[in-house]
Amino acid sequence: MSEAWTPLKLIGWTQGYFASRGVDAPRLTAELLLARVLSCDRVRLYLDFDKPLGEAELAAYREMVRRRAAGEPTAYVTGRKDFLGRSFHVDARALVPRPETELVVEAALAALADGGTALDLCTGTGCIAVTIALDRPGVRVTAVETSPEALALARENAAALGAELELLQGDLYAPVPPGRRFHVVVANPPYVPTGELPGLSREVQREPRIALDGGPDGLAVLRRVVEGAPAALHPGGALVVEMHESHVESLPRLCLAAGFARAEAHPDLAGLPRYVLARLPATA
Repeated sequence: MSEAWTPLKLIGWTQGYFASRGVDAPRLTAELLLARVLSCDRVRLYLDFDKPLGEAELAAYREMVRRRAAGEPTAYVTGRKDFLGRSFHVDARALVPRPETELVVEAALAALADGGTALDLCTGTGCIAVTIALDRPGVRVTAVETSPEALALARENAAALGAELELLQGDLYAPVPPGRRFHVVVANPPYVPTGELPGLSREVQREPRIALDGGPDGLAVLRRVVEGAPAALHPGGALVVEMHESHVESLPRLCLAAGFARAEAHPDLAGLPRYVLARLPATA
């Protein structure tokens, strides 16, 4: 690359290079990386399509291209990921937020009234808890994460976005004070069956295994989330939990066996079963 490299030329070259390396959405990825280097949005790249980049900008872009071509997720390379209209800091400490999880948050928000309480398990980046806290300022939100590193990332995101919430480190319900109950429990736990992990894309395999591996049937953590939920919820409270598509029948059954009055699986934007919404009876 030389001083003559403009945004349009860089995007074109990188698109071809990424395509040859099997990178998904090669042009979009090139645009995202270049926009990050230039601290602008993707539209600005085309408004300034013929403005040459400086040497420092080119060096930073080269490094991003190298990392992405080597299989590092785009969000880790840029350090950012949009989630329901907000930009979250993302790195290898936690799972990259996904569009499917936005549906989980929307379902949790629909189940919450002002003055309610929400518990987010396996919070990771904090995208679920922070979004609920910001979209429903009258809701008290508690977030739990077993990984100290991921919890630190969630704390950074909460501070950067101005969200007020309680952050606890520990295993699922364990760090929650005894006797405390919530109106909604929401979770995006590890749910990929262990046998499927080797077949995941190289990008996903760069994400924390602890956030992906759900045990032999993918239900190892989900079972514990479901079994502990009734004691953590008020009567009539809701559990909203993300799942693997293979759990479309087994997870609702687990919820009903745990004492929920009803439990239904809901699809993601691709039509695949993606989360379960379960409700406790209105009276204990």
